[in-house]
Amino acid sequence: MPGQTYSRLGSLGGAPSPPPVPPAVAAVASLQRGGGGSGRRTPGKGGSASASAAAGWTGVGCGCAARRAARAVLAALHRRQAVFLFAPLLYVAAMLLYMGSIPLDVVPRIVARPAPGSVYRSPQLYARLRADMDADNSTDAVSGSSFAGLPESNGYIYIEANGGLNQQRTSICNAVAIAGFLNATLVIPNFHFHSIWRDPSTFSDIYDEAHFVKRLQNDVRVVEKVPDFIMERFGHNLSNVFNFKIKAWSPIQYYKDAVLPKLIEERLIRISPFANRLSFDAPPVVQRLRCLANFEALKFSNPIATLSETLVSRMKEKSTASNGKYIAVHLRFEEDMVAFSCCVYDGGDEEKKEMNAAREIGWRGKFTKRGRVIRPGVIRMNGKCPLTPLEVGLMLRGMGFSNNTAIFLASGKIYRAEKNMVPLLEMFPLLQTKETLASAEELAPFKDFSSRMAAIDYSVCVHSDAFVTTQGGNFPHFLMGHRRYLYAGHSRTIKPDKRKLAILFDNPRIGILFLGRRIVHGGTPNKARCAQAYPNDAFGYARLHECAA
Repeated sequence: MPGQTYSRLGSLGGAPSPPPVPPAVAAVASLQRGGGGSGRRTPGKGGSASASAAAGWTGVGCGCAARRAARAVLAALHRRQAVFLFAPLLYVAAMLLYMGSIPLDVVPRIVARPAPGSVYRSPQLYARLRADMDADNSTDAVSGSSFAGLPESNGYIYIEANGGLNQQRTSICNAVAIAGFLNATLVIPNFHFHSIWRDPSTFSDIYDEAHFVKRLQNDVRVVEKVPDFIMERFGHNLSNVFNFKIKAWSPIQYYKDAVLPKLIEERLIRISPFANRLSFDAPPVVQRLRCLANFEALKFSNPIATLSETLVSRMKEKSTASNGKYIAVHLRFEEDMVAFSCCVYDGGDEEKKEMNAAREIGWRGKFTKRGRVIRPGVIRMNGKCPLTPLEVGLMLRGMGFSNNTAIFLASGKIYRAEKNMVPLLEMFPLLQTKETLASAEELAPFKDFSSRMAAIDYSVCVHSDAFVTTQGGNFPHFLMGHRRYLYAGHSRTIKPDKRKLAILFDNPRIGILFLGRRIVHGGTPNKARCAQAYPNDAFGYARLHECAA
């Protein structure tokens, strides 16, 4: 029907009308059907309905012109196919003519260039940079930042470090890294008084505060306290300062996205508690600040350092049989550690009563929740039970350390020391502690402060020739890393597999030499000469390396 439009949805009154056929398409179709001639067909003489419809919209006067135009288009296409066929031949001929017209002496040569870095060009580079170096315009790479000064601070960060000595140390290192990353000023950290450690020591009691500030001055601003003009905004009361509650092991990006805007807005923020509040997975710039704080900026206070040096000298004097070498053992067998492990030893009902009381004091209700099942045997098989002094002695004697070996024992108050320390002293009569190396007068300024006593242990262990860790935790982890740093990676550490030890100690018929082979070589028997070398070696591990090889 004339004037009717086509719809994809069809017409409302009947069958849909087909879309109009473009004239050019109809002309080509007409040529294909009839070849030459008029090609005009009528419905009465064999023509189709579509042909008649096409004739209807092409018009009588336009039919011849459309056919001529279609023929012209087809002829042009045929001619272009011939051009495409001969185009490569024409291109080659043109190139030959062009090359023949150029003299051979001006033909460009193809020069092979060496790969970058394969040629020694340092003298040329030095000649080019010499003027800049003489002008002394380069930055100081030793300190890691320019002496021109740090950018303007975004605000002050005040943290409260909780836990024992080395958990607080973790907090300090993380605080330095975060303050540097956020371009903030760090206030000297405050140490939180804990119900277990019960140590009121301040930062300056344990660390050299002046050295800490000076060593970080080119990387992080550190101040002793928040300035008064900032505290006026909060009524000189830190409890009025906004306190961030940050999840443990938060990524550094969280501090940039969430903490930095609040820091800029408030100019002072507080983070409490702060232990383990930064993920280990951090970019190198953050890790560098952590290491700078831990290995360079944190130096023990003068009273702790002085006594520690004295004890190290005395320890070397008592180890003359091994040329002044001694091993340090970190023993975690304090009452709270034994209670927290939920392991059962040989104390019977009295031990059970004491451990239940200690758990309730330190962790109210944590171990008595409904539905909680504690399996001491499974804990021991999984290597989670702290080694007793007896087990440490058996392990060291099995490894070949003789009774002439000088041992420094780093520990808190041993659980039932009057009983549990007897066999270890029988196996190693040269064993020493800070209490036996120092007089009562020398220890008096530190005795009632657990963190300061731990700092003394830490310092003596750092200078040992070998370090034995028995339980894990912050103390041995920091110590092992510090020793690697001080001795360029050449530090000896003994870290036993307590799951295997639990099986070995469960066999009452095992011999000491066989025990030694099982401990050192992981259960693979070795030659008899190795086992025979252990008992007579005052510092057995020196031979263990040869035997294991």
